[in-house]
Amino acid sequence: MADYQDQADAIDRVIKNAVGVMENSKIQILQILESARDELRTLNNELQQVMKETAETVEKVDQLEINYRRSRIRLTEVSRDFVRYNEEDIKQAYEKATQLQLDLLIYREKEMYLKARRDELQKRVRGVEKSVERAETVSAQMGVVLEYLSGELGQVTRILESAKNRQMLGLKIILAQEEERKRISREIHDGPAQLLANLVLRTEIVERMLAKQEFKMVQDEIIDLKRQVRFSLEEMRKVIFNLRPMALDDLGLIPAVRKYVHDFEERTKIRATFETKGKEQRMTSPMEAAIFRLIQEALTNAAKHACPTFVGVDITYQAQLVKIVVQDNGLGFRVDQLEQETKGHTHFGLIGMRERVELLEGRMDIESTENMGTKIIIHIPTNTDKGKENLDG
Repeated sequence: MADYQDQADAIDRVIKNAVGVMENSKIQILQILESARDELRTLNNELQQVMKETAETVEKVDQLEINYRRSRIRLTEVSRDFVRYNEEDIKQAYEKATQLQLDLLIYREKEMYLKARRDELQKRVRGVEKSVERAETVSAQMGVVLEYLSGELGQVTRILESAKNRQMLGLKIILAQEEERKRISREIHDGPAQLLANLVLRTEIVERMLAKQEFKMVQDEIIDLKRQVRFSLEEMRKVIFNLRPMALDDLGLIPAVRKYVHDFEERTKIRATFETKGKEQRMTSPMEAAIFRLIQEALTNAAKHACPTFVGVDITYQAQLVKIVVQDNGLGFRVDQLEQETKGHTHFGLIGMRERVELLEGRMDIESTENMGTKIIIHIPTNTDKGKENLDG
């Protein structure tokens, strides 16, 4: 008993030291993260200003080009007609054409500079965004690890003795959830948020056109704005669908998967099919959501890593069982190396999918051969409430 207590005390000291080191490291990571966020805000503000100036300069160059062409025509007219125009008229026309030419050269130089500056800022913004993303990932991972390490010693001892796999699974799921939140944030930032910012800039241009009574240009701009608003709405709908397909709650799993497979084919240009067999059974909402996410992850993995030209999804309803098959004709891999290659990784890939299936008391088999494609076969029982409890808990 004394030896057991000594071991527990030693473990406690090690954990406390590790927690102290990680807390200090996390503070430094957060400082780096905050500094990167400040830099990102500054760059985005400068980028918006440069984009606005670029739009104004482009508009100015277009107007100067029109005026310069008119001045050249005017100069030609007064130079040819010596009866109607005198030497002073020719001089004025020449000076005006020369001044407009000079102004046009200056503004063209400014336009080139602003476009180069805009491209440079966009490149820097992308670089800082990646730094912010990496810092957020490390901070989130350290936060999760600290949460586990800061528990009571008795709990840590029980984890070490009897629940290592379960706790590691929980850790992976939490990290997967954090990755999903960041992915959604990036989708909104890169998609709808950028589009809306551009719409604001375009409306300002329309306001200036209205002030100048350039109604034909205003009409063309409004038509383009309408197109951009429709596109922005479609992008927002895609984000909403990825968060929680409404068809999943309203109509069930099959319509939601059918729409996702159709959208996947349109988005990736990979031929995709979807078939069902047996009589469809409505399951609990958490279980249908879990199955949908498994199919979604399987297709995403195939598109990202396998480079296929075809993917197929089959769902078969059997007595007290649903069978899901996702296969592709992509690069494939050696299944026996899967565990070794993904060891230490925390992304929600094939290993994470298998663990999620086990939470549903199901089974997942993987058949794959290099350069001959991959088939993922998932069996999930539909006559148990434990999967629902695991998902809800």
